[in-house]
Amino acid sequence: MKHWTSFLVLVFLFASSFAWAEMEMGKVPPGVELKGETGGRLDGASWSSAELKGKVHVLFYVDPDEKDLNNDASEALDKEKLPSEKFGSVAVINMAATWLPNFVIASSLEEKQKRYPRTLYVRDNKKVLVRTWKIADDTSDILAFDKNGKLLFRKDGKLNAGEIQKLIQAIKENL
Repeated sequence: MKHWTSFLVLVFLFASSFAWAEMEMGKVPPGVELKGETGGRLDGASWSSAELKGKVHVLFYVDPDEKDLNNDASEALDKEKLPSEKFGSVAVINMAATWLPNFVIASSLEEKQKRYPRTLYVRDNKKVLVRTWKIADDTSDILAFDKNGKLLFRKDGKLNAGEIQKLIQAIKENL
């Protein structure tokens, strides 16, 4: 019985350490870097979540199979014409969430880059953000960060019209 209790305590402590890595509203999430095998920018350069500082940022974390799920939010943000010196946009593509070949995804990313030229496109080949930030897999997630990299807004899955307005309001209040 004593060993069983010790085992349960260890399991609880182990699980709690992972909970600390989850993203909390108003906090800077654990740092992540995508480079080499784990992913990075479309040009092959590395990307770090430390880049989410200095401006207000919105980050779209997208399963390629769900690439159009939050187009309404993307278009609403685009219509706001937020100043690029105060606002940035990052789209992280969850490459491990699809059966689609990379060349098909690359073609789609080129289309998106033309439509949203102010957005930085990044590949996550190994679901690093899913594991580290505990965000939803196999969907489209939207997160917003203030100038210090603190989480302002988070939604896993499709945003409705009210949530899109909350996202825009959170961004505008922190510009």
